[in-house]
Amino acid sequence: MPELPEVEALRDFLSDHLVGKEIAGALPVAISVLKTYDPPYTALAGRTVTGVARHGKFLDIDADGLHLCVHLARAGWLRWYDTLPTAPPKPGKGPLALRVTLAGGAGFDLTEAGTRKSLAAYLVHDPSDVPGIARLGPDPLAPGFGRDDLAALLAGERRRLKGALRDQSLIAGIGNAYSDEILHVAKMSPFKPVAHLTEDEITALYEAMRATLTEAVERSHGLAAGRLKAEKKSGLRVHGRTGQPCPVCGDTVREVSFADSSLQYCATCQTGGKILADRRLSKLLK
Repeated sequence: MPELPEVEALRDFLSDHLVGKEIAGALPVAISVLKTYDPPYTALAGRTVTGVARHGKFLDIDADGLHLCVHLARAGWLRWYDTLPTAPPKPGKGPLALRVTLAGGAGFDLTEAGTRKSLAAYLVHDPSDVPGIARLGPDPLAPGFGRDDLAALLAGERRRLKGALRDQSLIAGIGNAYSDEILHVAKMSPFKPVAHLTEDEITALYEAMRATLTEAVERSHGLAAGRLKAEKKSGLRVHGRTGQPCPVCGDTVREVSFADSSLQYCATCQTGGKILADRRLSKLLK
């Protein structure tokens, strides 16, 4: 799933390639991608892109005050073309969900692999009209977001760290992969209750979060859209690396599986050597 660093890199890429360009048309190919119908997508034709923003994991393409807001979900991606294919796309064929064409022939496709269709596109006058954007918590890389802001967000939390970090209404942009990475850097168990964090641990969590996300954004800066997935995978320390050695201590990276996801961690670095039971809401094995 694209998370804050990849979406920020896409924002940067699209800013370079879209701003100042006229949109010739936008064609929804999969009905599942459409989350709004008024204004219609035909309203984008003839408008000039004036900016590209990011809200958490959402991309926001501003076309003369009309906003195309996109959430790539788990298996969505953006494919850029200097020259789009001339053949019209066929609905229901392949992963294509939405095509945006610029005057001159360049443009991009939004695609989604697999059968579970969650990619979402909204055409609105104000990004806050998108429910997912309206409920977002603060951006962890915002210039004014400090250690005490994180402490205030975590005050009164009863969840475990992994779940809290992934809650978009608490902190925007962190998903399954980077929550694993942040907790590994912070040397904390994903199942540690937020309420048990000490002041020093909150500081460590904040520093790990800022460093991990900042480094990931810097690694992705300037890359073409097609290279971002590979860059994300190559830069991860524990997420998706079950059975491989921890890059810090050499212990084996372990996994806890859930119904539709999994997490990875290093027992030596994060849980004092204790192995987490591989089931939902696990407790440390004794």
